[in-house]
Amino acid sequence: MKRLAMALFVAQSACTSIPQGQTSVDAVDFVGNKRVDGDDLENKIATTATPKFVGLFRGIVYDYSLYDAHVLSYDLARVERYYRARGYYDAHARAGRVIETGDHHVRVEIMVEEGTPVKISEMRWNLDGTLDAHDDKLAHAAEKAVMTRGDVLEEAKLEDLEKKVQRALADRGFAKAHVTTKTDVDVATHTAIVTLDVRPAEHCVLGPLRIVGLGVLPEHAVRRELDLKEGRGYSRTELDEAQQRLMDRGVVSSVVIAPDLDNATFGVVPLVAKLEPTRLRELSFGGGFEIDVLKTEAHLKAGWRNHNFLGDLRRFSIDFTPGLVLYPTRLSYIAAPTNVLPEEKLRLELRQPGFIEHRTEAFIRPELNTFPVLIQETYVPEAAVLGYVEAKTTAGLTRHFFGKRLTATLSHSVQVEWPFTYVGLLDPTRITLVISYIDLNLSLDLRDSAVRPHRGIYLANDFQVAGLGGQPQDIRVQPEVRGYVPIGKRVTLAARASVGFVVPNNYAVGTDSRDVEIVFFRGFFSGGPSQNRGYPPRGIGPQGDVTLYDPLINQCLGSGATAQCAVPLGGLSLWEASLETRVQIAGPFSGVVFCDAADVAPAVATLHFDRPHLSCGVGARYDTPIGPIRADVGYRIPGAQVFSGTQEYVPELISGVPIAISIGLGEAF
Repeated sequence: MKRLAMALFVAQSACTSIPQGQTSVDAVDFVGNKRVDGDDLENKIATTATPKFVGLFRGIVYDYSLYDAHVLSYDLARVERYYRARGYYDAHARAGRVIETGDHHVRVEIMVEEGTPVKISEMRWNLDGTLDAHDDKLAHAAEKAVMTRGDVLEEAKLEDLEKKVQRALADRGFAKAHVTTKTDVDVATHTAIVTLDVRPAEHCVLGPLRIVGLGVLPEHAVRRELDLKEGRGYSRTELDEAQQRLMDRGVVSSVVIAPDLDNATFGVVPLVAKLEPTRLRELSFGGGFEIDVLKTEAHLKAGWRNHNFLGDLRRFSIDFTPGLVLYPTRLSYIAAPTNVLPEEKLRLELRQPGFIEHRTEAFIRPELNTFPVLIQETYVPEAAVLGYVEAKTTAGLTRHFFGKRLTATLSHSVQVEWPFTYVGLLDPTRITLVISYIDLNLSLDLRDSAVRPHRGIYLANDFQVAGLGGQPQDIRVQPEVRGYVPIGKRVTLAARASVGFVVPNNYAVGTDSRDVEIVFFRGFFSGGPSQNRGYPPRGIGPQGDVTLYDPLINQCLGSGATAQCAVPLGGLSLWEASLETRVQIAGPFSGVVFCDAADVAPAVATLHFDRPHLSCGVGARYDTPIGPIRADVGYRIPGAQVFSGTQEYVPELISGVPIAISIGLGEAF
């Protein structure tokens, strides 16, 4: 009874009510606004609609938004002022209609007459100083990127125009440049002349750098990271990139680098960097739970980081994730577990900045992992459960170019895989596998955000050569491209495509135990929440009946359940493609509609586009500071799947429907 009373109290305390004698605003609509978005107008007024909890319920958690006639009258003036700022000098908010929608509930309609916008008839320059042909061209290019003849006169664009032209000059060494604008508006003809007053002053170089607020940070390492040498040409972009480099070290909460114009001499500008150091050591704890068609797992997570390990801004981190797999419980087999399979991930990483030269970082990353190999969606009683103890060390160099847009990482990895079994017998042909490979990873990131991209493009390529010691000898390459196109303020069209090829020298896809084991670690698989959401992880590609995963496979085959006995083998050729529309719904909630396609082939350099394994579906997102939590349901399109007997995986049905459910953190791509 106490728990029930407490639950009722919490539910009641979360509810709000409309004050006596007041009226709640359920919606605010604009009528007649053709060129200005209603959401933009609603953000500029004080009369707002009552928010809905999780987009469905009013009066829960959020207070009611109340109607006030005086506020609405001021809102009409605010709407007109906003239109004027957008270049519509004749715009009028004629009336605010209040429509009753229920007892103490109203909907507000604001009637708008937009009128004719004022357009720019001429752009003029008043140049107080001199610019060479190249600098003049760049400054005018910055102007045209913001505003040009024929555009509607907008106040925000005028402010942006001043900043962009001044920024273009500052990037060319004009640290003292000053730009202002003035407009002459002819209301009768709805035209305007925009004049830029430009005073570039002289070319400047960097002077001495003074750092304020170092605290316990080593000054020599901070200066190395900023990399702003005296005598170098002044560039505002270079100062911004230096700020970002130091922020990325995780040792400051803010850094501002500004020219000290009060102490500048002719052609030389001193700099002042103001820092706010943050905590250099971090300790974190957490946990998680996962259930899908392959397994049910619970884990803890602990981490420790030192951003100034032994000085010099070295970064050292330890991450430990112990977990338990409840076997064989899964979405396709809801039953009490018969075994508990322990697993763990332990990773240490040391990063040394300023290795060889200022902007190259060296790293070494040893790992020790223990995990079960669960790759069969169907539970086969008495089947063995294979596991691996993995020891891996990666050492390499990372270098950023053009800010952080282009990143190159060259590394060498050596990993040792020791097989064992959690349940059942270990295949006697199983070997301890040693893999050694060199990896060159290149990425070009031109997106507006790495966490929630709305526009831009991302290109990457991973190139590996294995064979410097260890069993497998091969070349592995996988390029990828992602693109993001804004369809509106709240809608993004996102696309991804990737191909992958492995060219082996001493193994192949087949049923030989050694080859199967190598392909498991070096080959391609597809399916799952980040590849093809209509399939489980590793669900696309060739299958086979091998003793490697279960020495009692012949007993399984003898039962006649051939499909349940087969396991994914992986392949040497891969292609994947995804297309999705992302829509911001309300607050932190958004939704997606997607289609994924992929195929994995066992042969080298073989792409089968006639079996796309097409799946389409919908998903929901909830934004968090570390990325959106997402849930997707993918439906395998009939006729777009090609299954050739037991040679290719046929996924399980969920409640008789060919779908897969995936939950994850972060966008699929």
